[in-house]
Amino acid sequence: MNVKNPEISASETQYLIRENRPKLAYIHSPAAKGRENDPLVMFFGGFMSDMNGTKATHLEQQCKARGQGFLRFDYSGHGLSEGEFIDGTIGSWKEDALAMFDHMVKGPVVLVGSSMGGWIALHLALERADSVQGLIGIAAAPDFTQGMYHEYLTDEQKQEIQEKGHTELPSDYDAPYIITRALIEDGKAQCLLDREHEISIPMHLVQGKQDVQVPCETALKIKEMFKASDVNISFIDDGDHSLSRPDDLVLIDKEIRKLSGISGP
Repeated sequence: MNVKNPEISASETQYLIRENRPKLAYIHSPAAKGRENDPLVMFFGGFMSDMNGTKATHLEQQCKARGQGFLRFDYSGHGLSEGEFIDGTIGSWKEDALAMFDHMVKGPVVLVGSSMGGWIALHLALERADSVQGLIGIAAAPDFTQGMYHEYLTDEQKQEIQEKGHTELPSDYDAPYIITRALIEDGKAQCLLDREHEISIPMHLVQGKQDVQVPCETALKIKEMFKASDVNISFIDDGDHSLSRPDDLVLIDKEIRKLSGISGP
């Protein structure tokens, strides 16, 4: 199964071609003349999401309005990228993100990760620290595969994963979430919140208190495990997991400008 959104326009889409790997779809809005020294904003979507989501497109519009470069992309098996969603893991999607980063990032960058994208963005901050000027997590969900397996899946679903290799969960999309044994097993190797990290970059986490997918404790745990960094948290009292309302988007863009060193709108 490949998660496809027919609303994504192919007119602006470019592709990163990789040998023996799925090609990756992306849209890059270059910096305006005179704004080339501003950090590029790189957006990381969530699990089963795509680069045409509300947050990605709105933040791109805000960056374009002030002349700041912006990059959004689809992981393999998502959106317009090649590959099958069921074949993906956190590790393979992290490799997709690293390939896109190495292909497009030529200077400082601000990483913006939504849900699973926050997990992947944290990995890139660790592996490409010299280029990362700051990171914003929107309901960031590092290590979510472990919590999902141990706290959310029923015994019957766990047995189905072990016997059939996958199970299905209801989702907000047309298709159900496919949770595979490979996703769970690989997720163990990608966990970040089981140890401290010495990276030192500014981070801002935006977390809804009404989020039923990612608990508020996750943001606090990120702050604890990345204590060498300057980590600030904005808790949104009535915010859910999506954090896509106008006020949420204004806050996120404000933090992008702050981490980018840009004053004004």
